[in-house]
Amino acid sequence: MAALQQPYRARLAVVVMGVSGTGKSSVAASLACVLGVPWIDGDDLHVPEAVARMRGGVPLGDEDRWPWLERIGARLSDEAAAPTGVVVACSALKRAYRDRLRAAAPGVHFVCLDGPRALVRHRLEARSGHYMPPALLDSQLQSFEKPGADEPEVLHAGIDEPVPLIVASVGARLIAFAQGCAFPTKIAA
Repeated sequence: MAALQQPYRARLAVVVMGVSGTGKSSVAASLACVLGVPWIDGDDLHVPEAVARMRGGVPLGDEDRWPWLERIGARLSDEAAAPTGVVVACSALKRAYRDRLRAAAPGVHFVCLDGPRALVRHRLEARSGHYMPPALLDSQLQSFEKPGADEPEVLHAGIDEPVPLIVASVGARLIAFAQGCAFPTKIAA
């Protein structure tokens, strides 16, 4: 009896993005588990000086973010370290930041988490042990450039859904892509 062949599977590089408090780390960790790939919290790739600035309530500027994005891009494109793919939690607030990641890791996909300001603020105020204070939410929302139709590799998810439902939805679409199928837009009854 011949062995069954494994279906083709493209390497998946995925960035779970959004402002602080949208659940990037929770979704990225769960999504990585579903996809069978490692995940990286982009917060861990900030230099200590940047973390200290944010902890002190000072928002980062582009000059602070470019080297950080280079480190994230290097991790996204490192096929030797993650041959089947990787999921990274990273704010990727501006189009230019996403373009930088696209240049470093061609074919990268994004999962954009978004929701009402009041819900995000509530989440920020309720969490502990994170350096990002709720006071920086407004600066993040001002910087946030929502991906539009001209960024077709971005999947959108509302944070009013529980993490398992978000992961099931975007995970199924990413798996379909990795197996060479088009993103399903509707499942027939």
